[in-house]
Parts: sequence; structure tokens; C-alpha cells
Amino acid sequence: MLREQSIVYYPEELSLLGHILDQVLESLPVAMRTPYNRTEIAKSLLACVASGERDPIKLTLAATIDLKVSTAA
Repeated sequence: MLREQSIVYYPEELSLLGHILDQVLESLPVAMRTPYNRTEIAKSLLACVASGERDPIKLTLAATIDLKVSTAA
């Protein structure tokens, strides 16, 4: 089994990621602001940043490109 690689983020990067996460969530209809979608958006963001991307527009697109429709029950 492969160990997950540890990545260290600087405060500026964490601030950017938090801002993008909040921005993407606010852009969604209320019914789509589910814990599941929040987690999936965060995973997509982290995967994109881990590949070296830092452009806010590209990160925002990456956070939403694979988002599945999951609404609140």
C-alpha cells in the first residue's frame, strides 16, 4: 500500500483555498450546499493545488468541474 504524500501549505495558500471554497459554496444554490458537496469541492481544490496550480480561476474551475448534483434531503 502506498503512503499518502505529505504536503505543507503556507498561510497565504490556505487563505486562498479557504476563500475559493467559500466563494464556490456561495455560488451554489442553497439546496446544493450539502456537506457532501463541500467535501468534494475541498478534495478537488486540494488535488489541484497538490499538482502545483495556484491560479485562483483555474482552482475555482477545478473545484466545480466534477461536482455532482447532490441536494439536501
